[in-house]
Formats: sequence, C-alpha cells, structure tokens
Amino acid sequence: MLEIKPFVLHALGNEEAYLCPVHAMSEWIRESKITTGYLFRRMVSGDRVSARNSPMMSQQFLEVFRNNLIDIGIDPAPYGTHSFRRGGCQYLASDRCWPLRRICDWGGWSTEFSNLTIVKYLISWNDNPTEKREDFFDPNRAPSTRCFHCGRSCHCA
Repeated sequence: MLEIKPFVLHALGNEEAYLCPVHAMSEWIRESKITTGYLFRRMVSGDRVSARNSPMMSQQFLEVFRNNLIDIGIDPAPYGTHSFRRGGCQYLASDRCWPLRRICDWGGWSTEFSNLTIVKYLISWNDNPTEKREDFFDPNRAPSTRCFHCGRSCHCA
C-alpha cells in the first residue's frame, strides 16, 4: 500500500495572507466554532455547517464550489476539484517561478517527462493570458524588475 505523504503547511507573510492555508484554516475554525471531530462537515440548508459530525463528501464540495462560481458570474462547467491542483501548479510556475521538477516533487508527480502530465495542469484552454499578445516584443514596453524573494515581476509599476 502506498503511503500518502502529508503536505506540511507554513504560515505565509502578511503580503500573502490571502493565499495562506494557515490563516484560512485558523479563520475557518474560528468562524465555524468546530472544536472536535471533522473540520469540514456536511453543509445543511441555509449554507450552515451540520451540527452532526459527518464529513463533507467530494460531491457536495463540488456543488458548493460550482455554486460559488455561478455567484460571481463564472460558468462552472469547465471547473472541478482538480481546478485547485491546477491553480496551485500555475501559481507555483508563474508567480513563484518554480522549475517543473520542483512542482512535480511538490505535487507527487513523476519527473518522467515523456508523458508530460504536468502540462495538463499548467496550460488549459480556459486560462486567462498573463500578458497582452501585442506586448511580447514591444521595445517601448516599460521594463520590469523581478523580486529577489519570490521571483515575481510587475509591468504596471
């Protein structure tokens, strides 16, 4: 039997608090007032957390997630639970500038690049472009500076 290795969570700095799993988990525990049992319980009518100690199943999570997308005007059809894994991979590649091998190690994927499974997570038909096409080779485009800490750059500065 394969052992599933845990993802160790570390608190991110204040500049990335909106992405921080530790902050999110702390806020969820405070708001849900759950002190024992399952942290992610079934949802009941009125978008309330069930008082019973029964876990939220993946199908209910997917339904709630897709309803949230509808609420913000996004077609939920192309999205599923793997969207979170894809989003994580794209964030690590684009924003954190991690190399493919490191992303594969993080995600537990094979580094045998002959099947290129990782590409399915990094590139998709429904991705939003990060730059305008006409800016790629524009010699008058303002230069950008990369952050030495995270590797990100901003062209709007």
